[in-house]
Amino acid sequence: MSLTVATWNINSVRLRIANVERFLKKRKPDVLCLQETKCPDEFFPHDAFETLGYRHRLVQGMKSYNGVAILSKIPFTATNIHHRCGKEDCRHIEAALDTGGDPVLLDNLYIPAGGDIPDPKVNDKFAHKLDFYREMARWYNEHRPQPRARRGLRRIAVGDFNVAPLEHDVWNHKQLLKIVSHTPVEVDLFSRLMAALDWIDVPRRFVPDGEKLYSWWSYRNNDWRKSNRGRRLDHILATPALSGAIRSHHIDVDLRDWELASDHVPVLATFDV
Repeated sequence: MSLTVATWNINSVRLRIANVERFLKKRKPDVLCLQETKCPDEFFPHDAFETLGYRHRLVQGMKSYNGVAILSKIPFTATNIHHRCGKEDCRHIEAALDTGGDPVLLDNLYIPAGGDIPDPKVNDKFAHKLDFYREMARWYNEHRPQPRARRGLRRIAVGDFNVAPLEHDVWNHKQLLKIVSHTPVEVDLFSRLMAALDWIDVPRRFVPDGEKLYSWWSYRNNDWRKSNRGRRLDHILATPALSGAIRSHHIDVDLRDWELASDHVPVLATFDV
């Protein structure tokens, strides 16, 4: 079967639910993972997703901050809510998708942004971000199967990772080396997470590392298209067992022009599972 997964930092699901509905009607992904929903669970707009056929939902939200959700047309065989770094701040949920045969495990992650100062000694937010990456790398290493079984581990991780790891994932590599999201320490920790399960960077399977690729443009840019000072903060990763199943990817850049747009745009990938 074909499986299309989309990830989108929506920056308030209730404020932008009309945009979410418009996107789902246009692209029709099988699964949508949202970050920064900023919505307590009791106020999540379930009806909108139910109407569009997303009857399987896992949400974890809080007032005003963070929050993640997995909205799916495909049933779940299991779900988990993970608390990271001793906090219950709604940043990691997991679902097993019933695609026939072995399930596809799906992680939806909203990794801390890290504030403005790239120094963990003076910036608790940056320290939290680094600790979150370290914990995720350890956790994936703990779930790393033996080599023979590794060929069968079908896992996808998506979300706003708040790191642009490659030189051409930012508009100016040299200028951003001291800016949170592209500092060497963050890129190194991103690489450790990638190595933990030998993750495949799905969009870069189709777009060479030497080409610019972005999913986020700051609200501070009055004309974001003209300045094009973007970063690739939103990621879709897949384990090697899914390497031959990867069929396509798409970054929905035009959504940045929509009314009440998020500063992030959706990233999609399609797999034959």
